[in-house]
Amino acid sequence: MTSSTYAIPPAAAVEPPVLAEVVRSGFVEGRHRGSLVLLSADGRVELELGDPEAPVFPRSSNKPMQAAAVLRAGLELADERLALAAASHSGEPFHLDLVRTMLAEHGLTADDLQAPPDLPLDPVEAEAYLAAGGVRERITMNCSGKHTAMLAACDRNGWPRESYLDPDHPLQKLVLSVVEATAGERVPVVGTDGCGAPLMALSLTGLARSFRHFVRAAPGTPERRVADAMRAHPEYVAGTRRSDTWLMREVPGTLSKMGAEAVQAVALADGRALAFKIEDGGARALGPVLARALQLLGVEAEVLSRIGRAPLLGGGEVVGAVRAAF
Repeated sequence: MTSSTYAIPPAAAVEPPVLAEVVRSGFVEGRHRGSLVLLSADGRVELELGDPEAPVFPRSSNKPMQAAAVLRAGLELADERLALAAASHSGEPFHLDLVRTMLAEHGLTADDLQAPPDLPLDPVEAEAYLAAGGVRERITMNCSGKHTAMLAACDRNGWPRESYLDPDHPLQKLVLSVVEATAGERVPVVGTDGCGAPLMALSLTGLARSFRHFVRAAPGTPERRVADAMRAHPEYVAGTRRSDTWLMREVPGTLSKMGAEAVQAVALADGRALAFKIEDGGARALGPVLARALQLLGVEAEVLSRIGRAPLLGGGEVVGAVRAAF
């Protein structure tokens, strides 16, 4: 694999376009730039904004590929367990209960996880957790389901546990092969994700192609099994207050997964797909940009107004919003 130590690429020759504006009291006080790509049902590029061919770190948008890799490694997971293996879970009680169950089923403990201790990802859950006397733990980190599945896959194959996050570990080499095969391109850089796992860079076009591959894969294949589990149990992929859950629940057949630093990838049941990244990592722009991109793909659903709503407050009252600008 490519080393995680690498030269920083030169800045783009052309400044990325504005994808979202921050409007307060009728005044544009900020802008979020980025790149975006939309694919038609047959996989052709329908719209490009910015430079969707440049590599980015998809962050947690790579989790479906990581989950497919543990299936290819022979681990038997299905339904909620498989959805949780591909999750950035909110840390709600039902998430944590299932992580504990999965650890016990595979003879593991929370101490085996090498994800860093953290609070629940959802702010509401984090407040409740702290109020109940909770402290940062590995199990409450949003990637704990993925790490549990990775460890279980290692045990299934007799691979070492202690080095399961090493880019040269057999499991991580398998992840790399799934990422490249589904995206249809080579990974130019491997870095380290926030949870400590290897992080494979892709172009946004490659990321959209990968999601399209998952929803169009033949039934029973690892990729289709992951997509089906995520779509059937979206609350385990994200949480009850998260846009990925709302979208997969309310637009049948949709596969959706956000990533840190404002990355988003979506594929619809017929193969239409999108991927984008907000350059400055501004997560507040995710919803408005996602809703607008889905509209341009032809999606008509009430959930888009919910996803796209990003109000700005002044004195406790709504005085503006973050809005899409394309």
